[in-house]
Amino acid sequence: MKKLLIFIAIPVVVVIAAILALVLLVNPNQFKPLIVEQAQKHTGLELVIEGDISWQFFPSIGFELGKTELRNPQGFTQPNLFKVDTVGVDISVTPLFSNQLEIGNVTLDGAEFYLETLKDGSKNIDALTQAQTAATPAEETTTRPEEESTSPQESAASNWTINLAGVTVSNALFEMDDKQAGSFIKLYDVAFNLSEFAADTWTTATFSASGENNQQKFSAQGSADLKLAKGFASYALRNIDLNATFSDPSTQIESAKIGLDTFEFDKVNNLTYSVVGNAADMELDLKGAGELTVDSAISKVVLNKLTLDSTFKGDALPQSPMKVDMLSDLSFDLTKSHLSFVLEKLQANSIALDGKADVTLSEIPKVRFSLHSPNIDLDEFLGLGSTSDASAASQPAKEAESSAPVKEVEPDLTALKTLDVKGDITIDKFKANNAHMQNVKAAFSVNRGVAKLESFTSNLYDGSISATATLDARKSPASYTAKKAIKGVKVQPLLVDVANNDMLEGTGNIDVNVSGKSLTPTGIKQNLVGTIVINFADGAVNGINVAQLIRENYAKIKGEKYDESEDVQKTDFSAMKATLKVDKGWVSTNDLSAQSPLLRVTGSGKANFIKETVDFLVRTSIVGSLEGQGGKSIDDLKDVTIPIKVTGAWTDPKFSLVFDDVLKQKAQKEIDRGVEKLTDKIKDEKTKEAVDGLLKGLFN
Repeated sequence: MKKLLIFIAIPVVVVIAAILALVLLVNPNQFKPLIVEQAQKHTGLELVIEGDISWQFFPSIGFELGKTELRNPQGFTQPNLFKVDTVGVDISVTPLFSNQLEIGNVTLDGAEFYLETLKDGSKNIDALTQAQTAATPAEETTTRPEEESTSPQESAASNWTINLAGVTVSNALFEMDDKQAGSFIKLYDVAFNLSEFAADTWTTATFSASGENNQQKFSAQGSADLKLAKGFASYALRNIDLNATFSDPSTQIESAKIGLDTFEFDKVNNLTYSVVGNAADMELDLKGAGELTVDSAISKVVLNKLTLDSTFKGDALPQSPMKVDMLSDLSFDLTKSHLSFVLEKLQANSIALDGKADVTLSEIPKVRFSLHSPNIDLDEFLGLGSTSDASAASQPAKEAESSAPVKEVEPDLTALKTLDVKGDITIDKFKANNAHMQNVKAAFSVNRGVAKLESFTSNLYDGSISATATLDARKSPASYTAKKAIKGVKVQPLLVDVANNDMLEGTGNIDVNVSGKSLTPTGIKQNLVGTIVINFADGAVNGINVAQLIRENYAKIKGEKYDESEDVQKTDFSAMKATLKVDKGWVSTNDLSAQSPLLRVTGSGKANFIKETVDFLVRTSIVGSLEGQGGKSIDDLKDVTIPIKVTGAWTDPKFSLVFDDVLKQKAQKEIDRGVEKLTDKIKDEKTKEAVDGLLKGLFN
């Protein structure tokens, strides 16, 4: 028994003696010059160790390093590149005999790191890379044959196990000051703690930090459980929680949380997230969940059943509160930089969407999408009431605009140059500005500054509409072209819905072909050119009775009394056509024509849609009885062309008859009738011609 005790005591005494000799006979501070020299050699920077290097003996062996600074090169704002107040590491001795490396708590307190870029682009860390580049050629050696295979020492090292009591980082600071870009990022109060660590054992890690980025302020804190397999072959995470805050002059995010129950490669991991705060004068409260899968090669990330349950509030919203729900799947292939997105449902109050999209990331991202909606009511979504309400609401704005003109600025469309987007959208029912459409289908693209509406079709008011358009934003001001064809549309219900105006009835066909440049309101009016062809059939113009206007004025001329109590303010027509030429603020026509069993109307003139004035002459010929237009007959005006002048503001036009021409025509008819009777009695042709010329000349 005594021999056994002696056998056990001898190695213990030897170890204790060795440790005592190390602590008592070896002063670690004598290595300071060597450490400083090696730091200068490998970094090119001055290392200053102000504190002492001290041994730690009980209950484990280790050392503690005092205040240490790695100085910046000359010319930089901060004196140090790196600074630390204390570093401590300790190692248990006894487990070393069993191939176990048990490291005690590693502490790092008051660490500070400063990364700085000057206006000329030079960085303080350039000294590190330059020193390493210069040292590399001198340190390169040829691999020896015995190094090509695993040495016995390396094989033995693989049998070791490592245990770590923990890591504590406190009061750390990181600053990145880029004077060239004018940005400043600061992380402070950085803390990290890792509990006791051992292979195949769950370990808890926590961290926290606060920061600033110019006017932005943020903070983050979180925790996670970590398990590493022996030999670091694999790892797993669980109970992952991250909570962050963010603020700037226009944003206040009180809480942004991300949580994962587990995280393992090639397995489904449940994800949750939430955000609460204010952004752009809007309150937001959103939360959601999903199923996250990442392959072991970290080449593909899949997030299925991604949900969003959110509420937005604010005066800037078209509706407040606005409820937005979403269900989608997405996957991202990192090797191909390709994102696939499937939108199962997106509901924003009354608007619903579904579809899919594919995005390929490159210098100019390539986006392809297809969307569908069963019903979109923009008026309800934008909070618009009736047309009259909208007009009343817009009146103060117009008055304010006239009293305080706002300088018009071309919109910035440079972002279109960085897009390659192509897609289509289908809407079963669509309402905008109180106009009702069905079966809306649109396809458009944006490619490096050129936006195209490749096709647009829709049914509306028993008719159809089709359109194409191009916007070229490669130069400023942008230029555009547009073509539109409206076929068989019932005009009156459309005007009633859109403008609360029933002035025009009939079936309308309109062809539009215009082009221009500039996207400011005035610029559009000043540069728009093209043609608009109008063809209406079986309609009427309400609010004016041309026959009544003729009877009333004719009765005044004859000194007769006219009773207008039974007159209907309506002028029927069987067809109305016109070709409108648009030319930089003016619209004109010389082929306006309208036909009815009673009237033949032609017209010509122009309107200025910048000043919103009209100067038009309509010529009306009576070809039938006027009784059909709600009044007594005045057949003595039959076959006489009656000019009607339309002038003034087009919101309140003035109508007037040019009766000088009417009376002249009537007198001319009577002369022709009298001359005809007189000349019938004259047998000599020469005499007849002389008399005819003399009588007619009296009225010319």
